[in-house]
Amino acid sequence: MRLLPPSLGVIGFGRIAQAVLSPLLNGESSRYSDILAVVGHEKSVQKLYGKFPDSLTLVAATDQRSKEVWKCPFQILAVKPQQLDDVVTQARQNSFSKESFTPVLISVMAGVSIDRLSNLFPDYICVRAVPNAPCSVGSGLTALVWCEDVTNEQKVIVRDIFHPVSEVFELPEKHIDAFLALTSSGPAYIAVVVEALADGAVAAGLPRDLALDLAKSTVAGTADLLIENNMHPAYLKEMVASPGGTTMAALRHLEKAKIRSALIEAVIVAAEKSKELA
Repeated sequence: MRLLPPSLGVIGFGRIAQAVLSPLLNGESSRYSDILAVVGHEKSVQKLYGKFPDSLTLVAATDQRSKEVWKCPFQILAVKPQQLDDVVTQARQNSFSKESFTPVLISVMAGVSIDRLSNLFPDYICVRAVPNAPCSVGSGLTALVWCEDVTNEQKVIVRDIFHPVSEVFELPEKHIDAFLALTSSGPAYIAVVVEALADGAVAAGLPRDLALDLAKSTVAGTADLLIENNMHPAYLKEMVASPGGTTMAALRHLEKAKIRSALIEAVIVAAEKSKELA
């Protein structure tokens, strides 16, 4: 289905929106002939001007053209939570004719459930999307939660937005907090692990730059090994840890330090915080 321009509207154009839309802006999808993005201030327009192809029209919320975003058949909501009330007001003030179509609103806002979205935007088909930071390098993970009224054709179009930058999972709302705690917060956990490994190598005598590069490559290579071979982590651990060797001694120390328990609790705490924020 070819959508007439502007075929996709974006309310808020921060890092996540830019990461998700990068393949579309660079012509990797013929579905979108034009994309209209609305940002908060004219200063933001000037800051971003020239960084993106002509397929993107970037305007400030104070610009009259910003009202056109609410007439797009597909819209991505990527504002900060404290801006949500203002966005709801704008959507209601710039309503469209339902005789032509019912637009699809895709929210990437953390902590806003699909039920709340549907209540706030009753004239829309609502979708909740939870992408993570690695989307910016095309290695992300995204969860999608559908409202009851979404059609199969609309699902295909929404999936096509996220597929170029992430693996896509369709989940019920009850699983989103755990998904977010693992995949959205997870990169921070891994960053701490990488930093700590590098610090350990520095303490053992390696130059810092080399230690950091090696730590990054070790984590990336281990992930590739697990994924490419569909390998259980326990098998890899046993493969590397020979009896009485250096790895076994290190693993014994990690178990004493309760690192496994700390990581488990980190995911649980993040999931509980996500529920609290919602």
